[in-house]
Amino acid sequence: GSSCVCEPGYRMVSSNSGFSVTCEKCPENMSGVTQDGWNCITCPKGLTSKGNCNCPSNEILVERSIDGVLLNEALCIHCNGSEQSFSASDASGSRCVRCEKTFIQVSKSCDCNSPNILTGGLCFLAREGLPPKGVATVRFAQLGITLTSAWFLKNLQSSAFACWLYSNLTACQALGNMCVMHMNSLSSSSTDACGLFQYIFVSTARVGIVHSIPYWRHNLPWLYYGDQPGLASQVLEKSHFPTTFTFKGTDKDVKLQFIAASFDAAGNFLKWQSLEGGILQLCPDTQTKLNAAYTFGTTYQQSCKISVSKILLDFANPVFYDLFLEYDGGNGQQHLWAVPVLNLNLQYNEKFVNQGSNTNNWLLTRRFFLVDALSGKENDLGKPPRVIRIASKITISIRLVSHTQRGTIYPPLITVAYTDVLIQNPETQSVTVSFAVSYEMNQSEAQIQTDIALGVLGGLAVLWSLLKTAGWKRRTGSSIIDLQTVFKFLLFYAGDLANVFFIITVGTGIYWLVFFKAQQFVSVLLPLPSQEEDFVTYIACAFSLKALQFLHLLVSQVTVDIFFIDWERPKGKVLKAVEGEGVIRSAAVPVSIWRTYFIANEWNEIQTVRKINPLFQVLAVLFFLEVVGFSNLALMDASSSLTRSSESYVAPWSRILRFGVSAALWVAIAILQVIFFAVIYERFVEDKISQFVDLCCVSNISVFLLSHNCFGHYIHGRSVHGHADTNMEEMNMNLKREAENLCSQRGLLPNTDGQTFQISISRKMRLHYDWIHETLTRKRGPARLLESSANTFDQSTRAYNAMNKFLSSFIDHVHKEMDYIVKDKLLLERILGMEFMEPIEKSIFYNDEGHSFSDVLYYGNETTLLIFDILFFSVVDLASQSFVLAAILTYLQQEIFRFIRNTLGQKNLASKTLVDQRFLI
Repeated sequence: GSSCVCEPGYRMVSSNSGFSVTCEKCPENMSGVTQDGWNCITCPKGLTSKGNCNCPSNEILVERSIDGVLLNEALCIHCNGSEQSFSASDASGSRCVRCEKTFIQVSKSCDCNSPNILTGGLCFLAREGLPPKGVATVRFAQLGITLTSAWFLKNLQSSAFACWLYSNLTACQALGNMCVMHMNSLSSSSTDACGLFQYIFVSTARVGIVHSIPYWRHNLPWLYYGDQPGLASQVLEKSHFPTTFTFKGTDKDVKLQFIAASFDAAGNFLKWQSLEGGILQLCPDTQTKLNAAYTFGTTYQQSCKISVSKILLDFANPVFYDLFLEYDGGNGQQHLWAVPVLNLNLQYNEKFVNQGSNTNNWLLTRRFFLVDALSGKENDLGKPPRVIRIASKITISIRLVSHTQRGTIYPPLITVAYTDVLIQNPETQSVTVSFAVSYEMNQSEAQIQTDIALGVLGGLAVLWSLLKTAGWKRRTGSSIIDLQTVFKFLLFYAGDLANVFFIITVGTGIYWLVFFKAQQFVSVLLPLPSQEEDFVTYIACAFSLKALQFLHLLVSQVTVDIFFIDWERPKGKVLKAVEGEGVIRSAAVPVSIWRTYFIANEWNEIQTVRKINPLFQVLAVLFFLEVVGFSNLALMDASSSLTRSSESYVAPWSRILRFGVSAALWVAIAILQVIFFAVIYERFVEDKISQFVDLCCVSNISVFLLSHNCFGHYIHGRSVHGHADTNMEEMNMNLKREAENLCSQRGLLPNTDGQTFQISISRKMRLHYDWIHETLTRKRGPARLLESSANTFDQSTRAYNAMNKFLSSFIDHVHKEMDYIVKDKLLLERILGMEFMEPIEKSIFYNDEGHSFSDVLYYGNETTLLIFDILFFSVVDLASQSFVLAAILTYLQQEIFRFIRNTLGQKNLASKTLVDQRFLI
């Protein structure tokens, strides 16, 4: 379809290289056209379908005299096959040449008469011991089609006979190629190409072997490694490859020097070819990227779709390859190591034997091809094939020897999977092909170590969760193990187990990142994507469990009991008209509520304050990953460079390395942020938690907070000046006196500075608190001040005053039956986060050197929040393979949960303290 030609019966008058042709019809008495197409001629013995002169078999066509003059009538001259000349027409029918030597040897002529056997253009003497008659059919198992191949019909029997009788190298190679086109499939009852090859292989044991390889007969191609059980395991694992490889060294140590011997279908040796030319990679690409496939340690993957029409055009004739790996023998000579082939389409007695992972059942072969458009041709080799077979998936596997320190590998293995394509419309049909080079090592030891770590840490997590549950039971004032206790234990265990999974996955990711990227002499290789499934499962478990812990934390924080104790007392009396009675009476000066509102607002603001800046954290991680180039460390290659050329090959991502790099950056940047805020920012700029405690003292308001039924926190904010509802001048004077130590200290106990305490209250105290609190929370803050019911408002006001009076008197030791003591926590109590003493008669106030009340805020749970953010980021990234999307969604979830925490916390604050929600801004 690329040029113009004249139709039969027409001669060419002019031609512009086939681009444009002028034709002229031949006269009736000279209806034939010469072979070159330029002249008309008379044909005495008929015409071919193309309009040329036709001559019978063993005659040659003569159109010109010896001096080149065109004859008016073509001649058909018989070739002399007598003993003096032994001549016959050649394949084109234009010359008499010496006939094939098998004719001369068998019949002493150029005829192969019965009982001699004529097949494939060769003549064989009929005798006993010849290979059996071959079956010229080819089975395309994927399509369920069996067809008679024109190529097999023409060449199978002759190749088998010539290989058997004459040990003809080309014939033996051709027979081997036909076996390879038959997918190396063996059957004990079939005489197909592989059956004939095996017949000759077994019958030629006397001729010897090549290079001491028992599977390689003299004059025969090496097709099989043998079918003994367990032989494949020995071939792949018994011997080590005789040289070592490095990640950073000379070209010989870094490159895999693959070389292939190539043959055509007829068995002719073509040439030696290096794989660096990209001969096995059907997908087009730059030479640099194609050659990157053979850089040691670089996992290579290439995949694309190719049209069937292009395949038929580029691979009209199949080429067969025997693959070797070249290495230096140490004496200055280059040696070759045969690379075995695992053909996934191979059948043994009509069963696929190379499908599973059990190498003992594999049947290894040697030769393979890329495209077979020959065996699928029926009837006529000049016509397009009905079926073609394509090597749609080729994988070269490099396995590292366990416990090696010098980059020793096992013999490589090339795995080939073929796809059968039924030709219907080549222009619209396409085939997906892929080429890969993978590196692997035995990960069983690493898996065992991971399982051991998981078992040990999981057991410790159970113990730690039991201690947490015991502490929680003590703090709730209950000793009965009920369903709630079991549920609480499971929640604690979910959080602790999430930490276990997180520690293991982060440790694993950083281990592979450091030891794989930093090594020079190869001792470890990355797990394959199929071997990463357990790792991904661990991350998913960690995220799910941590999400459960986070929600539990969120619920517990927005349901705490809190009350602001106002220590301010009236400063005198005023005259006040009594409504409805018409009289005027003296009453105490009302205490301003604005200080309480102010403290409530400040508490509302610090509920979601964190030890780090979440937005900066996300942006910094994304900056280092995408801008600085740390994401390049997650590529499955040996390079530890942060920058890559646009022309260089980009290896696929490793999910373990992606998690390791991102988690390491998250943790490192978070630690730097915590150090910065703790050492610099909170010391010299602003410390909102400490400032809140100071503000309580200045405002003369204490915070009584219960996170559990009988446990909570207390911030002593009683002013050392007696009152705080004053003017600016007196306020400044009070602060000046305090700065000059002219007044007592702020602590709850005399001559102490301790203002924050962990409190463990008695059961009696809690019951009294609940009794007052029930009245306080019977109706939440009024929806509108002007429309609120007077009775409800008065009732809430009395309950508020009663709670304020009760808690202030409790702090002042007024209630002897509900008194408390102040003591220090034991070191073990601090470590375990629980209290050994049970407050039976007296409540216990534990001195708090830090700000433990932040446990009910975001601030005191930074570790949980940070791990949840890391896991959320990682899960999104592993699902999308996009750091940018992971960063965006992580920030969005932070803002969403911060909004939820603020909203619900504000509602709880208004409900528990009687501070109208409209004043919480």
